[in-house]
Amino acid sequence: MDFQRAGVRLQIVLGHLNRPSAPAIFLDLKKRELKRMCKEGREMQKETSSSVDKVLVQPAFNKYTLDNNVLSLEQRQFYEENGFLVIKKLISDEDIERFRAEFERICRKEVATPGMIVMRDVAIAKLDCELNEKVVSKVQDFQENKELFRYCSLPEVLKYVECFTGPNIMAMHTMLINKPSDTGKKTSRHPLHQDLHYFPFRPSDRIVCAWTAMEHTDRNNGCLGGVNKMYHGILDYKQDNNRVYVEMEKGDTVFFHPLLIHGSGRNKTQGFRKAISCHYASSDCHYIDVKGTSQESIEDEVKEVAERHHGVDSSIELKDIWMLRSRSVKGERINL
Repeated sequence: MDFQRAGVRLQIVLGHLNRPSAPAIFLDLKKRELKRMCKEGREMQKETSSSVDKVLVQPAFNKYTLDNNVLSLEQRQFYEENGFLVIKKLISDEDIERFRAEFERICRKEVATPGMIVMRDVAIAKLDCELNEKVVSKVQDFQENKELFRYCSLPEVLKYVECFTGPNIMAMHTMLINKPSDTGKKTSRHPLHQDLHYFPFRPSDRIVCAWTAMEHTDRNNGCLGGVNKMYHGILDYKQDNNRVYVEMEKGDTVFFHPLLIHGSGRNKTQGFRKAISCHYASSDCHYIDVKGTSQESIEDEVKEVAERHHGVDSSIELKDIWMLRSRSVKGERINL
């Protein structure tokens, strides 16, 4: 492949562009933080590029999507250029209400799921409050909860996931987020980050997140936002970087690349903003050794959580923890 063409392809995934479906809001960003992301992103991109199996390499025109006649050419090009794609009304109201009801049962302690992590709002985490919907900000690792995990295996979701991962699909990481109303301390915001920083498997181009809005999401209640025209393996920080917000309706689902720099703002309403998500990967992906990389500190955190919530020995390897909590949802389980 011509080097210049390869360079062009490295530039296309990061950032939401100013499109009618994703109105742009321009904010100042911290230069030091974005430079750090650039550096870490370059490291992760090098790991990805050096470890991609030849079978997984795609032509330059469609590096990040696969040929299966589901996405239109316009949709594929949009994802190629922006690193995300919104599918309107993908999840039915009935399914969303079932997920909501199960979340409420979890908050009332009517459901006990092995390995599932129920997290409190950090603003009131240290207070002696009874567990309820107003206290719980997130449910994580719900792979053993039959009702919530239905989301990860919904045919309408996997239909699109396969466009990014291929036919052998693993559900790697699960969350239901209940963003609370901000108390004024800005604790409800989620700072900019790249999901790949937390994942010890590659290649990144065969990983995708499905994130479904369980109600209308906009700037007021903290919708997802990303950095416009930002680094993807080759670009450095520029002073004129902008952030773009994507507003969604109930049932809309956004699929995005793990190198997309994204986050969410404060919830300035009096209600909650719920979303359910799953990170998927091709089972053809493989685990990497994070020792000596920017991801090394994450290994200790993951082991600590696994020991506390799963009862596993702290000497367990990082890849074994991921193998323990990941699930095959379609096709064959090969490497992961």
